Amino acid sequence: MPVKNNLFLCEGTQQQLPSGMATSEDSVSSWSCKQVARWLQDQGFGEYVELLCDQHRLDGPSLLALTEADLRGPPLGLSVLGDIKRLIIALCRLQRQNQTQLEELGLRPTDGLPAGLPLGATGGEWSCDGADRRYNGGNRLSNGTELRLRNGDRSGYDSVCHAHSNGRYRQHLAGRLDPEVWKTIISSIYVFFVFGFTSFVMVIVHERVPDMRTYPPLPDIFLDSVPRIPWAFAMAEACGLILCYMCLLVLLLHKHRSIIFRRLCSLMGTVFLLRCCTMFVTSLSVPGQHLKCSSKTYGDSWGKIQRALLIWSGGGMTLTGVQTCGDYMFSGHTVVITLLNFFVTEYTPRTWNMIHTISWVLNLFGIFFILAAHEHYSIDVFIAFYITTRLFLYYHTLANTRAFQQSRRARIWFPMFSFFECNVNGPVPNQYHWPFNKPAFMKTLIG
Repeated sequence: MPVKNNLFLCEGTQQQLPSGMATSEDSVSSWSCKQVARWLQDQGFGEYVELLCDQHRLDGPSLLALTEADLRGPPLGLSVLGDIKRLIIALCRLQRQNQTQLEELGLRPTDGLPAGLPLGATGGEWSCDGADRRYNGGNRLSNGTELRLRNGDRSGYDSVCHAHSNGRYRQHLAGRLDPEVWKTIISSIYVFFVFGFTSFVMVIVHERVPDMRTYPPLPDIFLDSVPRIPWAFAMAEACGLILCYMCLLVLLLHKHRSIIFRRLCSLMGTVFLLRCCTMFVTSLSVPGQHLKCSSKTYGDSWGKIQRALLIWSGGGMTLTGVQTCGDYMFSGHTVVITLLNFFVTEYTPRTWNMIHTISWVLNLFGIFFILAAHEHYSIDVFIAFYITTRLFLYYHTLANTRAFQQSRRARIWFPMFSFFECNVNGPVPNQYHWPFNKPAFMKTLIG
């Protein structure tokens, strides 16, 4: 294949087609599935006729828009490299011979596009580190190599971003978002184990609660200035429940729910595992005289396990009748409320201002109610909010930046992150669809 101006071109000697096909090639956009099947057979790709034409109903217009990313990724998933490259060469030749029809279909032909990039990609849904693609002397330049998703819904996000650096040609396949359900199951087991371990640690720290007569509540500016509101903690848990239902609704309707739920479980488990360490290492005195907390021994190990199961089954909430003491550094309620808020706002479109406002109001009011109930010190809530938000932002920054994601440092310092995110290429687009077949109007409404 000839190389010109550091670009792979699809020009060359045109292959002679059988009689009858040359005349119909002038109107590829009007080809039916049978004509596409005939073209595939004439080009030597008869083994893919059933997959492309019978199963996926590939006709003339869709044939012209086919890309290498489409062939490699789901639902096609071609695995023979030689066949993929030869088919792309034939497709590229066909596209160049039908530029007028491409314009009519809204796919703008651009000279010098590499093989595998759709001719209408300049109006597609991806940009290479910026919204504009620039051409200089026939060379295609990208402002970096990272793929960034534009805001808004994207119906077709499988595409290819090409960049040139020091005369070398590099190709990045993007948009392949495999749900990898088995990894999601592992993350669910992980957070399930961490919650159980946290409940057991809470039983242990209850045995070490400092005596209030010897260690009175520590000075706290907020708690000393704001009178206690008895019903405030129940309101904080109510805010958390509403955020939980909102997050579950987003997970239900989001197209990439498996990836999002996996991230939620891994982050929630990691923060609570850190919380186990902090509350076990340091036992603070109770923050208020209203808390009837004293050191309590649960006897043998079986008694501790029973108490831990009671805390775990009740979700550690007072609304379910669970009363815990000693787990002050740092606030678990703040962690849950904040993390749910960030997931709701991250995985809904930026234009859903009402949803984002409600989510943030619930988050902030939940934190206020925790403090107003005098159930935690101010430092407990502040540290919980800071750690949760930083971990969420660090995780998603790494996940959205492919260079960091594949770095050796990330594999060493964040092995669980590297395991869960190794096959997620770039940001997760906010796409929604109804996961059930009924009712039909919901599938039509959402997709």
